[in-house]
Amino acid sequence: MKKTLLRGLFNVLPLVLSIWLFWSLFESLDEVGSFLFGLVHINELFKGAGFLLILILLFVAGLLFSVSPIAWLYDFIIRQLMRFPFFKTVYSSINDIASLMSSDNKNKSQQTVLVHQANDTYVVGFIMANDTPEPLTNALPEGDWVPVLFPLSYQIAGVTTLVKRQDLTIVDWSFEDAMRYNLTAGISIAAKDKEEKDAKDPLAANLQK
Repeated sequence: MKKTLLRGLFNVLPLVLSIWLFWSLFESLDEVGSFLFGLVHINELFKGAGFLLILILLFVAGLLFSVSPIAWLYDFIIRQLMRFPFFKTVYSSINDIASLMSSDNKNKSQQTVLVHQANDTYVVGFIMANDTPEPLTNALPEGDWVPVLFPLSYQIAGVTTLVKRQDLTIVDWSFEDAMRYNLTAGISIAAKDKEEKDAKDPLAANLQK
């Protein structure tokens, strides 16, 4: 009984939370769009009209930023605002996260690697760039150093370590799958493999239950 309830909970909970998060995002953007409609004295046409307006505005913004004069003007405004320390700190943090998530910035420099440890073990890490900033390069001993990120399980944090390229083992593994493996300490991959195995042999899976 208890095992069955827990199985139901763990299977339904991710779906419910995902739907709730997407619905909350939809509601929030719809409210912002409805507010913009109100500024020009237009009543909300239908549920979701505000959300649709936000999507259209974001699409138009994407088109505008592909035009050099608009992009230059935006960069100029940002440079002026970056003179304020507090704005610089907040904007830089948000911009770094957005850049990491943006598909435009996903390139071959983001690679999954294994780093050999002194006790003959390996740690899964990620090359985030192919070179190091000049101040670090000047301070480090001579060698081909690259920044490797070691994310911490279930935390929005990680440790960036400078490692010699010769000490890295490149792994043919997608960034998303490897990151999920790290953040869940391997639990997500093990569960996925079990589901695939059960799908191939449902009779054996039922006997185990």
